[in-house]
Amino acid sequence: MLELKRWNTPTIANGWEQITALHANARVFNRDPVTDYMPWMGPMAGRAVTLVIEPDNPAHREANPNAWSDYRRYVASVPGPKIVVTQDLDAPDYAGAAWGEVNANIHRALGCVGAVVDGCIRDIDEMANAGFKAIARRLAVSHAYATPVSWGEPVEAFGARVEPGQLIHADKHGFIAIPKEDEALLLEAALFMDSNECNTLIAAARDFAGKTAEEVLAQIEAAAKAFDAATRNRFGRTGEH
Repeated sequence: MLELKRWNTPTIANGWEQITALHANARVFNRDPVTDYMPWMGPMAGRAVTLVIEPDNPAHREANPNAWSDYRRYVASVPGPKIVVTQDLDAPDYAGAAWGEVNANIHRALGCVGAVVDGCIRDIDEMANAGFKAIARRLAVSHAYATPVSWGEPVEAFGARVEPGQLIHADKHGFIAIPKEDEALLLEAALFMDSNECNTLIAAARDFAGKTAEEVLAQIEAAAKAFDAATRNRFGRTGEH
């Protein structure tokens, strides 16, 4: 997790697409826009714990007054680091935020490093002060009737389906939920693809001083072929260029 956290989420996605049996446009990453409200904290990586809320509906509190306590026991039972992936049933008319200063501190104490919230958050300065990163759709003033509706089940967030326990990598670009079968080779593949870019296409694109446009185009074409050859050699696939 610590090594994955050193790289941005697009780099992780570049590695993932080389090792997965899924299509590169599979719904393992967000399709809808997200906002990273703590971009200075950098990427986060952890196991998904899942939560469903509906802050506009007061009936949930009445139906299960112990919901928060039961939900927290679920979170505590999962090894960390963890990221809480939250689906808000109020979409698109969001009423309030379950995530703010109090829940950030509580979840940090339970081994969570952040949250992916398909809904609202508030108290962003205080959340960051707790060491808890959050990406969300928007901000809110009130918590309304926020209470856990269900947890520990698959959720839909920003157009992606997330299963409990999945490896989540997230930053200001968005997030990716890694299928279990793709975890073992993920870091190695991401590091290889990053190095491959630096050794070929990026190096060629930056070596332009004193050269004509034709010379620059020629060396970029040569670098693209080298990039593809290295990728095919390692993974049997071509890259993204």
